Amino acid sequence: MATADVTPVEGHGLAGQRVVVIGGSAGIGLETARRVRAEGADVLPTGRNVDRLKQAATQLGVDRFAAFDATDPASIERFFKEVPGQVDHVMVTAGRPHYGRLADLSYDELRRTLDEHFVTTVEVARHAPGKVRSGGSLVFMGGTGSRRPALGLVIASTVTAAMPALIANLALELAPIRVNLIAPGFVDTPLSASLLGDELDRRRRQLRDTLPIGRVVGPADVAALAVHLMTNTAITGATFDIDGGQQFVAA
Repeated sequence: MATADVTPVEGHGLAGQRVVVIGGSAGIGLETARRVRAEGADVLPTGRNVDRLKQAATQLGVDRFAAFDATDPASIERFFKEVPGQVDHVMVTAGRPHYGRLADLSYDELRRTLDEHFVTTVEVARHAPGKVRSGGSLVFMGGTGSRRPALGLVIASTVTAAMPALIANLALELAPIRVNLIAPGFVDTPLSASLLGDELDRRRRQLRDTLPIGRVVGPADVAALAVHLMTNTAITGATFDIDGGQQFVAA
C-alpha cells in the first residue's frame, strides 16, 4: 500500500484543517464541533433541523452549515458533491438508539434504525474517497450499553455488535483514509434526556454511585476522544469504548 502521499499531522492538532460534523447541531456532535473550533479548525456542522443548525453555527462562530437527512443516500451523495474542495475529517453522530421487543417494533421502525446506523455509515464511506484527503479520517459512533443481552435490546445490541466489524473492514477499503469508531455508554446529552424523561435524574445518580470514575460521562469526554482520533494518524480500524466503566458494573 502506497503511503508516500499521506501527510502526518501528529503534534499539529487541527489548526488549519477542515472538519465536517454530521449531526453537529446538538449533544456530542455540537461539543465536538466546539472543540474542533478551539483547536483552530474550520468546521461545517450538518443536521436535519435548520433552526438548531443556525443556533449551532452562531455558537460556533461559523457562517456555513448544511441541512439534510443523513439516512437518505441521495442526500449524502449530494452533500459530498456540493462541499467545495477537500476536507480533513468527517465525524458522524447522527442517529439514536432504538429499544423495544421485536414484537413491538414495526417494519418501518426496524428499517429506520438500520438506516440511521449502517446505511449512513456505508454511504458516508462510499463518498469519502476523493473528498476526504489522504491521511484524513472518518469517525463514527457506536455504543457499549447493549452488549449484554436483555429484553428490548434485540436491535440495539445487533447494531452495537456489528459496527466494529463494519469499521474494521472500511479501514482496509478506504486506506489511507483512516476509519474509527467511538463506542459510548450513557452520555449526559439532550438525547439521553429525551429518551429517559423523568428517569434521567435517577439514572444520573445511579451512575455516579456505581461507575469506577465516580461521575457521569459527558459530551466533552467524547469530543476529546474524537479529536484524538482525528489527529493521531497511527489509529485506524479501531473501536474505542468510552463509558466510565459502565460495562463492568451491574446494570
